[in-house]
Amino acid sequence: MTREAISTTNAPAAAGPYSQAIVAGDLVFCAGQVPLDPATGDALQGTIEEQTERVLKNVGAVLDAAGVGFADVVKTSVFLADINDFTAMNGVYAGFFPDPPPARTTVGVAALPRGVKVEIEVIARRP
Repeated sequence: MTREAISTTNAPAAAGPYSQAIVAGDLVFCAGQVPLDPATGDALQGTIEEQTERVLKNVGAVLDAAGVGFADVVKTSVFLADINDFTAMNGVYAGFFPDPPPARTTVGVAALPRGVKVEIEVIARRP
């Protein structure tokens, strides 16, 4: 199976030896996004709601570069530095995904890169 790397300047550049996304067959595997401004690379240090919105905008830019959108997402993984932020994150998250929403795993973690509060990765299917 061939793999195709996806890259866009509309989302933060990869900070290491990984791709923003990989297309394999009809699946798009997006690397985790944190709330970085794609133009500056600076981390947004706002509320969990503000950070979640920035993360999902970054995810959307990668999905768009791969030729898919939020309606094509089948699975997400959400990582929270504080699991008590779940309800607030969930309120923003719900506004990005149409019905039926994708399957999701949400876990609390000890820390995230650059001191941010949320990271989200997704898997989408190309129609």
